[in-house]
Amino acid sequence: MPVRSLITPARSLSEQAYEKIRESIISLELLPGQTVQENELADVLGISRTPIRDALHLLISEQLIEVLPQRTKKIACISVSKVLESSVVRLSLECTAFRLAAKQWGMSPEHAKAEKMLTHLLQEQREAAETQDTFTFLRMDEEFHRQILLLAGNQSLIDVVYQMRGHLNRFRFLAMKELVLTKGLVKEHEDLLACLKAGDEQAVVQLLERHLGKIKEEIAPLREKFAPYFQD
Repeated sequence: MPVRSLITPARSLSEQAYEKIRESIISLELLPGQTVQENELADVLGISRTPIRDALHLLISEQLIEVLPQRTKKIACISVSKVLESSVVRLSLECTAFRLAAKQWGMSPEHAKAEKMLTHLLQEQREAAETQDTFTFLRMDEEFHRQILLLAGNQSLIDVVYQMRGHLNRFRFLAMKELVLTKGLVKEHEDLLACLKAGDEQAVVQLLERHLGKIKEEIAPLREKFAPYFQD
């Protein structure tokens, strides 16, 4: 059973198990519809079944894992309705954060730190595009957006966005994997950063709407090609 890496002693076992298993679901290492066993996950991660069970409970609450009769657990299929709903919520929340970041850009020393971090993330994305590393590309994409949310200073906003993007990010990973990753995708982030630095609230929202608004046109071809992965 593929799970990206083993547990380290740095943080609680339950928290790490949750993150590792969730990451494997998002990156489609654990495929939609695949059965999961607590003992197998415990063996792979090198920990007891108790933190695995705690992690699975959280993933069930996110509807990324389903419980079938006789307590069998499987990876939930990608819900098209949840993808669409999540994309709308994400756009609304991030537009608020990006607009605020543009309005306040340059008023705090944190913006200089953020610019340095965002520039580094863009370089990481360019390198991931060159090697067609979908997992790293998506991770850098997520971190770019998270850094802007951090500037909004609202941890609840970050938590909401993180929790509701499970189905959406699985879809995005699949879409990116099917596409040829190009520096044109990175250019969209470069343009967003330029608008933030210019303090152009209207332009940054318009760019963000285009940047995040491609989901609907991607659903039909991906659902046709990967029908077993999807549900309504």
